[in-house]
Amino acid sequence: MSEEDVHKLQPNDFAMALQEQGTYIDVSVDDLMQLYHAAERYARIRKSESVLVEKIMMQPVTTVQADCSLSEAAHLLVTLKISGLPVVDKDNRLVGIITEADFLHELGMPSRQPDHNVWKALENMFSHHVEVRELEGEVADLMVSKVITVSPQQTLHQALEVMKQHTIRRLVVCDEARHVVGLITRSDLVRVFFDHFKSDNEG
Repeated sequence: MSEEDVHKLQPNDFAMALQEQGTYIDVSVDDLMQLYHAAERYARIRKSESVLVEKIMMQPVTTVQADCSLSEAAHLLVTLKISGLPVVDKDNRLVGIITEADFLHELGMPSRQPDHNVWKALENMFSHHVEVRELEGEVADLMVSKVITVSPQQTLHQALEVMKQHTIRRLVVCDEARHVVGLITRSDLVRVFFDHFKSDNEG
C-alpha cells in the first residue's frame, strides 16, 4: 500500500468514527460533519503510524567523544547551530549526550526550567548581572549518560509519544548495537506535520 493510499479515508476510519458518535441512526448534517472530521483524524493517526523514523531523521549526525574538550564541543554547537551533541565511543556507540542547556548551566546561566531556552537564558544574562564561568574540562564531565533513544524502525507516532513521555526535545536514533545512525528533534516533527498538512490541503 502506497503512502498516498495509507492517508486516504478508508471504511474502517468511518466505522471507528461512528463508534465515537455512539449511534448508527438519526444522523444529522452536523453529525455527518463531525463524523467526517473524526474519520479524517483516524486517517491522520494511521498515516503517522506508517511513517518510519528512518524516513525523517537527520543524518549524518555530528557527534563528539567523551574526552573532547568542553570548549571544542561548545564551538561545534555554535558554529553548526545545533542544540545537542550525542557522545560516542571510538566505535560510534552512544555513551551520552551534551546539550546547550548543560553548557548554559555550566556557564552559570539558568536554563533548566521547562520553559527556559537558550534565548531566554541569554536575555537573562544581558538584563541581569550574571557571572559567567570559564569552560574547563571534558565532555565526560558534563554529559548526561542516560539517553532516551529510538530505533530507525519505530514510527513517527511512537517517537512523538516517547518525547511527550520524557519531556525531551530530541531523540538519538540508534541501531541494535547502540550505534548512532540519526537524530530527531521537535523541529523535525513540526516540519513533518506541516508537510503533511500542506499535502492534505493540496490534495
